[in-house]
Amino acid sequence: MKYPIVCLIIRDGWGWGPPGPGNAILNAQTPHTDYYQARYPTCLVETSGRAVGLPPGYQGNSEVGHLNIGAGRVVYQSLTRIDQAIESKDFYENEELVAAVEIARRNGTWLHLMGLIQEEGVHAATRHALAILEICAKRGLDRVWIHAITDGRDTPPQSARKHLEFLQQGMERIGVGRIATVMGRYYAMDRDTRWDRTQLAYEAVAAARGFSASDWRDAVSRAYKENETDEFIRPRVLPDYPGLKDGAAVIFFNFRFDRTRQLTRALVEPDFSEFPVQRRDLYFVAMTHYYDNGNFKEAFPELEHKNVLGEVLSLNQIQQLRIAETEKFAHVTFFFNGLRNEPFAAEDRILVTSPRVATYDLQPEMSAPEVRDRLVDDIEHLRHPAVICNFANCDMVGHTGDYPAIVRAVKTVDECVHRVVEAVLAKGGVCLITADHGNAEQTRLEDGSPMTSHSTNPVPLTLVAKEPPRLRCGGGLADIAPTFLKLLGIDPPAEMTGRSLLVLADEENE
Repeated sequence: MKYPIVCLIIRDGWGWGPPGPGNAILNAQTPHTDYYQARYPTCLVETSGRAVGLPPGYQGNSEVGHLNIGAGRVVYQSLTRIDQAIESKDFYENEELVAAVEIARRNGTWLHLMGLIQEEGVHAATRHALAILEICAKRGLDRVWIHAITDGRDTPPQSARKHLEFLQQGMERIGVGRIATVMGRYYAMDRDTRWDRTQLAYEAVAAARGFSASDWRDAVSRAYKENETDEFIRPRVLPDYPGLKDGAAVIFFNFRFDRTRQLTRALVEPDFSEFPVQRRDLYFVAMTHYYDNGNFKEAFPELEHKNVLGEVLSLNQIQQLRIAETEKFAHVTFFFNGLRNEPFAAEDRILVTSPRVATYDLQPEMSAPEVRDRLVDDIEHLRHPAVICNFANCDMVGHTGDYPAIVRAVKTVDECVHRVVEAVLAKGGVCLITADHGNAEQTRLEDGSPMTSHSTNPVPLTLVAKEPPRLRCGGGLADIAPTFLKLLGIDPPAEMTGRSLLVLADEENE
């Protein structure tokens, strides 16, 4: 079996959930998807928990999803690695974490802990911050400021009190830690070069400039009174916090790195020029590998992944295309390639700029039509036998909780994917239509309030071709790359421990 073109279409955030008023996937008009799933082989694949290298019950995300899809194996995530280190006690002797604590203790300065306060484990886990405080207590350091980033995206929009209370109770139990600043992730964790947002977060952390509050409870209350939900809490500085001083140590405990980079660069890079900064002599520890050649230490350096899908295609001299808009471009390139920035040989990339809007409910179509048009043009000219594309809408609009906008996003993706499928079929090719995780199929909590986080639901995988083989059930994201290679007539390498989902003719007769 060998097709002239194999196109993997990742509909980001398009999950499979039960019917209900919050299921925008089922409730939107999606005639093309309905037809594909009725006419062509379709199965469900798992996108959360152990199936993607996370603890049981943990929701997947775009980084985890694309990493597993591209690797063709279950990739154990930083969350799992850190949790295992805590369980084994190795965490408490981690060379870089201990060094940061000791430098602050010996210098008579403060240690600054900075990160997202959530237990969902998408970007960070508060228990990791508490484990660092335990290192401080064990080593006699009680001068610890905490810069609390509130969520409201992977968590309910007004759940900050619960999460900060969990942090507060941990600080009291351990006897170490004071909250210095409170700010929403919209400011502290921007990844789209909205430097005006990053600047406000930087000024609060580095210079103690921002809105004031008497304590974290007051900061949250004031924000809610001003209609700021957790994600959008403007940086608030609490009493007595003086800002960063020379000789201080900083630990950024977010383990997911795409939303750490801008604030980290502002704090540590000597050539940073996006806005005015006050350069400080800091010992800065990143929880994981945030970016190449960074002016910081890494507590948990990245693991190397060999023979991922992109590398195998390159070794077989197959021209491949990666295409997505800005919000998901890193996912179909860096994450899909096993945390590798540089393209493989014969790998081409098309970046379509995402619209410059505050939130994507204001433009649910995002840049999907341009992604569609540029991809269709590439397919019609048969430039690349292997194509990986991403439509971002269902996830990015799903995070807003705006149900009518999410429905529009779903309809947009349905129409755009249809145009791509038509182009592929016209060339005798095959499409694998799937997702990296769910979101738009579960937009309401049990009480009817918006659910802005990902789900733990499986996602559909549909194989569209003129004479498609059957698909087996019970797979996960790690099985997609071996399936992709089989459709190109390539045997997966030994490192790909995922299994092809194709049921071939000779297997049907066994």
